[in-house]
Amino acid sequence: MPTRASVKRYVRRQVMRAAYRTDLRRPLDPNLAVYGAYWNRGVACNPAAVHAKARELAPHIRGVWAVSSRHRDRMPPGVPYVIEGSRPYWRAMATATYLVNNSSFPGGFTKRPGQRYLQTHHGTPLKTMGLDQRAYPELARKADFAKILAHVGQWDFSLSANPHSTEVWDRVYPGSYQRLDLGYPRNDVYFTATAEDIAKIRAELGIRADQTALLYAPTHRDYREGFVPDLDPERLARELGPEYVVLVRAHYFYGRSAGVSGATGASSVHQKSVLCRDGEYGSPPAKSSAPTGRVLDVTAHPRVEELCLAADALITDYSSLAFDYACLDRPIVVHAPDWDVYRTTRGTYFDLLSGRSGDTPGPVTTTSDELVEVFRVGEWRSPASAALRTAFRERFCPYDDGHAAERVVRRFFAVPFAPPSR
Repeated sequence: MPTRASVKRYVRRQVMRAAYRTDLRRPLDPNLAVYGAYWNRGVACNPAAVHAKARELAPHIRGVWAVSSRHRDRMPPGVPYVIEGSRPYWRAMATATYLVNNSSFPGGFTKRPGQRYLQTHHGTPLKTMGLDQRAYPELARKADFAKILAHVGQWDFSLSANPHSTEVWDRVYPGSYQRLDLGYPRNDVYFTATAEDIAKIRAELGIRADQTALLYAPTHRDYREGFVPDLDPERLARELGPEYVVLVRAHYFYGRSAGVSGATGASSVHQKSVLCRDGEYGSPPAKSSAPTGRVLDVTAHPRVEELCLAADALITDYSSLAFDYACLDRPIVVHAPDWDVYRTTRGTYFDLLSGRSGDTPGPVTTTSDELVEVFRVGEWRSPASAALRTAFRERFCPYDDGHAAERVVRRFFAVPFAPPSR
């Protein structure tokens, strides 16, 4: 028997949908844009950079963010927003001329003639995406491919960071949208930040000027529950010594804390592994070492771009952050103990661990001892590592130059380029 609360929610949804149908008959507002990121988690990623540049180049466009109620506390002061599912949300979705998102607007909406939808995406695809996931049963059973295609049908523009992404998006998200091979607006800051900007970010994080900051940012695993780091950050900090500090950034799927024992502002880590399709297990790391005071949980930090600017090197696995971080031309170490399991369960588009020019951004490690050694002997910043990084950057960052947001805003909002000064 339905509870009073469930009946109340049902009635509210019906009322909101009825109001939305009424709003669909209102004229479009030519100066309204609705932004969303990561399923309405707040101001972030490419939409955030587009919004910021639009306020500069097209101040007549009023930008409003769609945010879920549980993430409203993430909204910066002074940034207009509507709560997902509310009356203002549905009115904005019904009447905005411009829609910008890096994922999708939860809850569904009716795309109207005259509305323009920019899909910015939120990373370069190493793992299989969209229709390519049909080849992987564990992924396919969780996906609604008809819904994916319906969503793609709403796009007017699809943004690409590189030719590889364009080729993948065209295949896995087939549609009639226009391709925008213009680079990622979120990466502009890597070209525009000054030494003073970076020093300020590091100071706010508590990183001393004489310390080497390592950003550890692994991605989500479909075959694991909870955040299970493949290295012990405390051990890494202890082995490398007091001149190093380790920043731990868990994937946003896991909430606002990495849960790494001993890390500033963190609680205990989830250690549960899940049986993979091929019968293998993802192994949890050894019990965390005693705190060193040099491991910082930065999962809740609002801007991952600032963390990248603060870091002297990136330690990651299959995260798309590696493609963005390459813009900085700073060392990248791939730490991937579970490559075979990940490739089997998720599928990948190229062999990140091959060591081939253009495929691998730097040294590769599969054990904690190997990772420590890479830093001890200096391999992380060797000429060979720099050569790999250069080839990787040339392949995956060809459009990124600090002006991507301007190109996107001028194209999407039809803002003319200013004539050259005489």
